[in-house]
Amino acid sequence: MQPFVALFLFYILTFEPLMDVSIAVPNSTCTLVMRRDDLLHPQISGNKFRKLKYNLLEAKDKGFKTILTFGGAFSNHIAATAAAGKIHGLKTIGFIRGEELAANYLDNPTLALAASLGMEFVFIDRETYRNKHNPAFLEALQKEYPQVYIVPEGGSNHLAIKGCEEILDQEGDVNFDYVATPVGTGGTFSGIIRALKNSQKAIGFTVVRDSNLEFFIQSNVTSNASWCLNADYDFGGYAKFDDQLIAFINWFKTTYQIPLDPIYTGKMMFGIFDMISKGAFPQGAKILVIHTGGLQGIAGINQKLSKKNQKLII
Repeated sequence: MQPFVALFLFYILTFEPLMDVSIAVPNSTCTLVMRRDDLLHPQISGNKFRKLKYNLLEAKDKGFKTILTFGGAFSNHIAATAAAGKIHGLKTIGFIRGEELAANYLDNPTLALAASLGMEFVFIDRETYRNKHNPAFLEALQKEYPQVYIVPEGGSNHLAIKGCEEILDQEGDVNFDYVATPVGTGGTFSGIIRALKNSQKAIGFTVVRDSNLEFFIQSNVTSNASWCLNADYDFGGYAKFDDQLIAFINWFKTTYQIPLDPIYTGKMMFGIFDMISKGAFPQGAKILVIHTGGLQGIAGINQKLSKKNQKLII
């Protein structure tokens, strides 16, 4: 066995075991179960571990010593990539959206964490950042950094999708009628769709307004699986939320002892509860929801809420 593979297997075996938690929904006959992927690892949790798994193996197999990737000020992917690089002895470089962050980035909890884990930053303006998927931009970047393995924003590529297929790898998963997950860049949702059984339907709760999102998913799903995107609970777009969402997240934490973040899982669970209350699911439906992690971002959100004298996430 190659040393890195052995290290990676040991790394996996040190994680907490997956936990499926039943959630009692008031006044409903639906069965709701949450898969606690957020417990995979304290720093590389949820879908970020899934997405990075095969990308790290690929980088190591091809002899790369550095991972270069993209993200915003509170990016879970940036934090997770920095942690993974630290564990595996890989240098990490983060291209961060927003030149203005350069002066005080250590005041940002996510960027401070990534920096403490050894990540180096390149802060770029928002217009340039929009080119992050442009082939010509990426080709020029690869020439400028010939020794780096480039991972896209959010980690979403074919290797990430392969890793996310493994979210539905338990024997009892076939018994669920619906599988729900938050959707950012679409990689996690694509993997789940590819792992569905014919009798199941996937529901993706979008957290960002991206006209290319559906095309990305369609281009990475080869089966005739049933799926849909729900944009009714994005609360105005990426990283946007209101007092109602914060109140729901705090109620959920108090009621079920499960933390949610306001960017991804909080919006999904708000949507699921609202849909159940409105009868969107048939009586007795069995629903599996995926907790994709992202809890590191709460510190940054609370920082913003505190400055506005608003109620914090508990």
